[in-house]
Amino acid sequence: MSLNEVWEAAAGSPFHPVVSKERQFLVAFTLLLIGFVLTGLFGLTQVQIAPNGLRFMAEESQVMQGLVFLEKSLFTSYTYTKPVDENEDEEESHFPIFQISLSSLLETLQIFGINDIKDRWASRDQPYGANGAFPRGGSASAFENRVLGMTGMCRLSYAAEGDPLCIVLEEAGVTTSCELTTFEPEFREDIPLQREKLAQKIIMRASWLHDAINELSSTSPSRLTIAASPVAPFFTLSSNGPMGSTTVEFSKDPQLLETFQVPKRTVNTYKYSLIKSASRAMAIASKVSIRGDEQGVLSLQFMIEVEGGGVSFVDFRFVPYLPEDGEGDEEEEDATE
Repeated sequence: MSLNEVWEAAAGSPFHPVVSKERQFLVAFTLLLIGFVLTGLFGLTQVQIAPNGLRFMAEESQVMQGLVFLEKSLFTSYTYTKPVDENEDEEESHFPIFQISLSSLLETLQIFGINDIKDRWASRDQPYGANGAFPRGGSASAFENRVLGMTGMCRLSYAAEGDPLCIVLEEAGVTTSCELTTFEPEFREDIPLQREKLAQKIIMRASWLHDAINELSSTSPSRLTIAASPVAPFFTLSSNGPMGSTTVEFSKDPQLLETFQVPKRTVNTYKYSLIKSASRAMAIASKVSIRGDEQGVLSLQFMIEVEGGGVSFVDFRFVPYLPEDGEGDEEEEDATE
């Protein structure tokens, strides 16, 4: 059976998740979070439809990726029909994958009546001092229903390969239908994080990491070095730039580092601008899990608390520079995979 025949067979029973009024805030917030956090970083995002939910992934120069997963439990109704294929040994390849414009997705969701949401969230990432420290009071919560002000229903559907992603918004008897053009995926592989071979795992408040990253920006650095050790200094972030060098050290105090699992000293260097581009997630997250494997791949997993006790996770992964890499912007091309 050809690929076209596979998708034509599946078109009769398309994927139809439906978001009701009870679930709409959490789902819409998570989708908006994807758009808000990633739109400034990437032009297109990859979407994978699977039996257990929707997976969004975007990448930059093959050395940075942002990943978000929407579990099917977030939807009131979630229907997935796997495309028919005679080869049952390659089930993982059956999941539909396509790319869409993140900015278009964000604009579509704003039809719901979400006014100035980007300005509201951006205000949480604005500095109150010269070093861009995190504002800890006075701003409206991005997670309150009054901020989103949403009513009605949202339905997403995707019929077959090459078809648009359809979004239907219903409110007060008014129905708005939007079709987002889908594109062929340019990449399919994740940046590999060897979870069974972690060299470090540190959990802390995301706002403290946000403050540290902004503090380092004063020297206009091109690189960020992250070091972790079982002995003092336990966890340090350092940078060098035209304006000098800066180092931020964290003690092992459990009130500061909630989790600290570092069996041996590790030192890895990353492109500062890429780490800094995740600062929006740092600004709105409550906690961050900083993981690194033996190859130096870094994972920053942010936990976003939402109204009603729910949480969403945004995971950024970064590839380190090789120790022998020279200086220059082209170095990300030579980073390890």
